[in-house]
Amino acid sequence: MELKGKTVLVWGGAGLVGLAICRELIGEGIKELIVTSLFQDEVDAALAQLKHEYGKNAPSLKGVSGNLFVRAEQKDISRRDLLQDAKQRAILLQDLFDPLNRDILQASEIYLQIMNYKPDVIVDCVNTATAISYQNLYGASKTVLKTMREEKSSQEIQQTVEQLLCMQYLPQLIRHIQILLQSMIAGETKCYLKIGTCGTGGMGLNIPYTHSEDKPSQMLLSKSAIAGAHSMLLFLMGRTPDAPVIKELKPAAAIAWKKIGYGPITKKKEPIYLQSTALKDAVLLEGQFFSQSTTTPRYITDTQGKPRVMEAPYIDLGENGLFSLGEFETITDESQMEFITPEEIAKTAIWEIMGRNTGNDIVAALDTSIMGPTYRAGHLRKYAISYLQQLVEEHGAESIAFEILGPPRLSKLLYEAHLLKRLYGTLQKVLTHDEKKIAAACEELLLNDEELRSRIISIGIPLLLADGKKLLRGKHIAIPAESPVQGYRLDQAHIDTWAHDGWIDLRVENFSLWKERIEAIIREWDTRDRHDTSSHGIKSLHEPTSKEQELLISESKLVSWIFAHEEKGSRMKA
Repeated sequence: MELKGKTVLVWGGAGLVGLAICRELIGEGIKELIVTSLFQDEVDAALAQLKHEYGKNAPSLKGVSGNLFVRAEQKDISRRDLLQDAKQRAILLQDLFDPLNRDILQASEIYLQIMNYKPDVIVDCVNTATAISYQNLYGASKTVLKTMREEKSSQEIQQTVEQLLCMQYLPQLIRHIQILLQSMIAGETKCYLKIGTCGTGGMGLNIPYTHSEDKPSQMLLSKSAIAGAHSMLLFLMGRTPDAPVIKELKPAAAIAWKKIGYGPITKKKEPIYLQSTALKDAVLLEGQFFSQSTTTPRYITDTQGKPRVMEAPYIDLGENGLFSLGEFETITDESQMEFITPEEIAKTAIWEIMGRNTGNDIVAALDTSIMGPTYRAGHLRKYAISYLQQLVEEHGAESIAFEILGPPRLSKLLYEAHLLKRLYGTLQKVLTHDEKKIAAACEELLLNDEELRSRIISIGIPLLLADGKKLLRGKHIAIPAESPVQGYRLDQAHIDTWAHDGWIDLRVENFSLWKERIEAIIREWDTRDRHDTSSHGIKSLHEPTSKEQELLISESKLVSWIFAHEEKGSRMKA
């Protein structure tokens, strides 16, 4: 992609790698740059630095602050405050666990940013794996167990359980990916590049740098697990029609550095104050021991009597904070994490966006290393199908659907297509009948064929009769999958949704839809170039009869066509 004149949104653009990428983008002549970060002061500092460095040569520079993983109305509320507020927790839970809908999508900060700026390219430098995994699911789980053991009030138990649910790693990641994809499609984003992580700076499970007594810590391994799951979801996004070009770079070393200096040492933006202790303050190692002291600490004071902040030479590693000389020397030493510079990552990111092959794109690496469909499998498929068809004839038992593969819509469509095949045989013959007569004929066939009816309802697919008011069903139905304790309040919207998703629908309007599909398939067939004997196009859409050149009904080909055309469910890559 040519970057000159483009609009680029850099999430985490005020960070170590993000700022380096912003510089490279400006060098390529982009028209507009939007820099984001969690806090406004970080955005302001990044924009000021870029304006200072590039002056009149800078593109249009804009900035946005806030949390990307929540609704826009919640983006400036701290995670702690969100979890403490019952109303805000309810919104978080709804947005995590409800099916993605228009309200959830269009209220999200990601959606609003993308629709507001309509970026051609998004470079995502936010450490998503850290943001999700360091919410500390393990600590929250212990709190829930403790609350239950101590038989706290139901309100306290409910609060801790809700907080735990809000911290579930995979639901957060999955919802983030769903919102991201739909937002980029709506905003017509052309390219998305993720700066990911492996979680351990390139080291293995023997990593000595940890956050607890465990080596490695549960949270650190969670970070790596989320990073891996994130890469796989991006891999799937890259195989989704209408999605932008998807790329990911995954540094496997420490990233350094932003600044070297001497001054106050801060941890999580809070200064480290020098505490004072003496022999008389020693505690006896007996009884119970706590990591937090119950006594008020004494501080070394400055000339004004205020606690002194620790000052020392430091190296700033961006999101990883300030490191001492000793810490930096250790972690970057040979056989330890070692390190890579943000400028190297930025240069590689720009090359990937512009279409140069770097060999570092994780999505491309997954594409080239997976094992896809094979010639042998395609050759043997004919044998498997032929043998199954032979068994159908030998035993007189149809093999349409078992509702094991899923979704229920697959079983529903296969059986509806089977009804049309039983009654009419070819696609053209279906079109010679009025949809009211088709609906009546299908219902009559099902009511008179107990074996067929039994096979359908026994796999969890009910039959919605032609009047739309009565349902033939078995003990279990696949759709809806779960029912509230009190059951659903039936209305037409529910009936229409469930009929679409997993009920044999014998209403007239459904067969009007089937006729529209069949007309489209026949148009495809009739408009093909009969003189084109090349490999262009799909040749095996439907097979004609030998005499009348009418297209035989194939349940599987009909459903495959529906999935590919109506539901955009085609396989993009081999």
